[in-house]
Order: sequence, then structure tokens, then C-alpha cells
Amino acid sequence: MPNNGASKPGEKLKQGRIAPANAEWIAEAGQMIRSGALVAFPTETVYGLGADATNGEAVARVFEAKGRPTFNPLIVHVLGLEQALIIGQFSPVARRLTEAFWPGPLTLVVPRSDTSDVSDLVSAGLPTVALRAPEHPVARALLVEAQRPLAAPSANRSGHVSATQAQHVAADLGEKAAVILDAGPTPHGMESTVLSVVGDTPTLLRPGAITVEAIEEVLGEHLARGDETSSTPASPGQLESHYAPRAKMRLNAFEWGPDDAVLAFGPVAEAPARAFINLSPSGDLVEAAAHLFAALRTLDASGAATIVATPIPKHGLGEAINDRLKRAAAPRD
Repeated sequence: MPNNGASKPGEKLKQGRIAPANAEWIAEAGQMIRSGALVAFPTETVYGLGADATNGEAVARVFEAKGRPTFNPLIVHVLGLEQALIIGQFSPVARRLTEAFWPGPLTLVVPRSDTSDVSDLVSAGLPTVALRAPEHPVARALLVEAQRPLAAPSANRSGHVSATQAQHVAADLGEKAAVILDAGPTPHGMESTVLSVVGDTPTLLRPGAITVEAIEEVLGEHLARGDETSSTPASPGQLESHYAPRAKMRLNAFEWGPDDAVLAFGPVAEAPARAFINLSPSGDLVEAAAHLFAALRTLDASGAATIVATPIPKHGLGEAINDRLKRAAAPRD
């Protein structure tokens, strides 16, 4: 966890309330969580905006800070299955998935437990709850210090490009978080995969950092596919328009004009454009996923009216990348 010698607890923070993710600041952030404040922190996927999941007022502040509709449920972060069992009901299949992928970027939507003290607002009134155990050391240390499960959506304005750096959080949310713990860019750069394990058949609700192929290998069967877009989502990331830059997006194109910004992948010849970023010239989907959101923010900052994205394969992590680009390009109100 980097410490660049910046602010210590009690001292004035850098602009945007960014603080180094060292032991002192993580302990201070844990105390902030217990007091009902919001804390932005890194996970292995993207930066999250965390609140005490058992404190309804704190959870309400998350929705307010993001401008997020309250019908869109939040993911609750826990240290592991022991803590998760207090909140949700885990079938044998759900337990097998936690053994294979926790801690890590897999979110499981399960029935709420009668013993759960998590706020109903977290689940948007649904009888289910979305749970995951992050593997990032800062996220896990914060969970220990907070002594609470953390309701934590991505730390950005609702519907905007997800935040993979502390500076992205500051640009989107300003001082709405009491502190932003800075541990550099997030490793995966892509949100968690979300599965529903409410019934007998595991169902994919959102592709993400763990590939469908890896999950199907553990299950020994093909995943069912849920409703990918819904006006009343069962999990985060199901709204039709999401992850959106200011600019309009044109997908699966190889031609663009000099005033367009270009999001390329693989061996694409560079032609005149306002801005040009290749997510992975070698065609590495892991590299592309890690750079996707930061690249979209950079291209959007170029001032181009349109971002043109070249085709990306649909297998492996390409499924999640294409999902995010499709939602980014969806019509907006």
C-alpha cells in the first residue's frame, strides 16, 4: 500500500480529499465508516464508495452522492463466507462458487437471511442481496477496521464511466466522500461478474472480471443468462445506459474522422483523429479490460463529440468489455 508522504490523519487533505492508503489512514477511514461517513477505496476491480451497510442513513447518502436511483441495488462487501452467512442464504452451489472465487471479483446474488441487519435500502426492497469478498489488500484492511459490511457501488457519478484511479473519484464526487484512499490504479479495471444463485440454476446477471468460461468450468455446466437490461434491476450494472462518457459512442467501426476520438484494440492502423488510444495493440483482453475505463475518460476529455470503438472479440473478458461499451453507447434520457 503506497505511502507518498502525504497527509496524516488530522492534517489537511490534498484536493479532492485524497489520502495515501497506509495503515494510519485506513484505520481513520474505518472510524469514519462507523460514524456514518462515506469512504472511497480501491478494490481489485474499480474504486468503490463505501458506507456501513447496516446504517440506513449512511446507505441513503451513497445514493445521494452518486445521484443513483434507489431502485438500483448495491453490492455489499464482506471479508468472506462467515460474514456473508449472517447476511444471505448460500446454497451448496453458491458455497462452491465462493470456494473457487472468493476473495475475488465475483458477486453472488442470494436470498436475504433472517439474521441480516443490512439496510433494506441496499437491496432496493428486493428479497435478495448482492455479496462479494474483495481481494484487494486495502479493501480487506478497511473491512477489518470498519468492523461492518460495506455497501459499495463504484465511486463515480451514476451512469458515468467507472473510476479506476483516485483522481477519477475526486473528479466525479469532489468532497462527497470523507476521504479517498489512494492505492494507485485498480488491477482489473473491470467490475465484478454478478451471478444470481437464488434458484436452482446459476444465472449470469452481469459479465465482469471473472470470465463466464472460468465459472462454467467450476460448475460443470453452462450458465443461464438473465435479463441484461432492466428498468427494475436485480443487481448493479443492469441499466441499459451505464458507464457512459459525455461523448456519443459508435461501436464496431474501423473508420473515423479527424475530429473523432478512437478507442482501438489489436493491430489497428492509426489514422488522423482528435485522440487515439489502443487498449492493447497485441490483442490482450486482460490488458484491454484493465485500461478500458481510464481510456474512455481520457478520450472524453479530448472534447470529441464522438468516440469510435473498433471491434473487440466477444470471448473471455471481451464479453464484459463489449457489455460495458454497449451500455456506454445506449440512448440517454
